[in-house]
Amino acid sequence: MSAARDVVEVLARALTSKPDEVRVIESLHKGATLVELFVGQGDIGKVIGKQGRTAAALRTLAATAAEKEGTTVTLEIRDGRP
Repeated sequence: MSAARDVVEVLARALTSKPDEVRVIESLHKGATLVELFVGQGDIGKVIGKQGRTAAALRTLAATAAEKEGTTVTLEIRDGRP
């Protein structure tokens, strides 16, 4: 597991009303790490935030954590189960 995945998971669990439904999947895609965040129904708005500011902050923090490890990361936020 990468630091970026850990950061996304911890923050997503703190933001949602159903932290048990948060799932984070990490995979390699086109030379970069792809982190997919799945949240329960009704929590997608909390993770995206007004005008996407919370999602942008999550992406920035994930990118910073990945940069410390010398990699790049892409964060995809999805609604529902993986």
